[in-house]
Amino acid sequence: MADALHVHSYGSIESPPVLFLHGIAGHGARFRRLAENHLRDYRVVAPDLRGHGLSDRLPPWTLEQQAADLLRVLDVHDLDSVPVVGHSFGGLVALHLARLAPQRVRKLVLLDPAVKVTPEDAAEYAQTAEVIRDDRGEALATQRHDWPGEPEEHIEEEVTANWVEVDGHWRPRYSPAAVITAWSEMCRAPRLPPPGLPTLLVEATREEFVGPEFVKACRFTLGDDFRHAALDLGHMVYLEDPAGIAALIDEFIR
Repeated sequence: MADALHVHSYGSIESPPVLFLHGIAGHGARFRRLAENHLRDYRVVAPDLRGHGLSDRLPPWTLEQQAADLLRVLDVHDLDSVPVVGHSFGGLVALHLARLAPQRVRKLVLLDPAVKVTPEDAAEYAQTAEVIRDDRGEALATQRHDWPGEPEEHIEEEVTANWVEVDGHWRPRYSPAAVITAWSEMCRAPRLPPPGLPTLLVEATREEFVGPEFVKACRFTLGDDFRHAALDLGHMVYLEDPAGIAALIDEFIR
């Protein structure tokens, strides 16, 4: 349905559009500061993926359904062919969107996509999907732990946007079932970008979500259409170095 996904939009309606896809347990508004501070020449369209944020929480939560949801977003917002930026699980969704409808993806930017997740790691992470805290203070402490080094202002903003009080307890706004399913989906063999699709892969070298096999496969498939940037960053690349990541995106899609 048209309103299956809640969509955040930043920038002028007349600016070139870019579709941004968040990672697991996230939401589209995480890209607000990146858009407003570093990508002001673009119209950033950032939906909450199914099972996350304010979007539809009903299954299926498969990569195929997530990609189909995004096609509907493009249709509803009259977006024909756009650059797509996907972080982590959002990178996997972006790859599925590019395979489902290659004519709708003009360029592809993968920010440390989760293409190398073992079943053992996925099973371990899935066990932590249900997060319940007694009060807002504990929610803030949890967010600080998850985002070390982020300013307190950003921590407060994230808890306000992505935590909710239910029956006297605080929990993240996402559906735990959707997050568990996402971890399972990340164990699947990753799809590659379609041949001929200009693709920028930003790899966070402090983490192990990408791996040399995926880089080699992309380079073999795409040839001169592939660009690889290996950065000394953690997984949340656009939080750790927003100016640097924005510059890479701008240079690649402009």
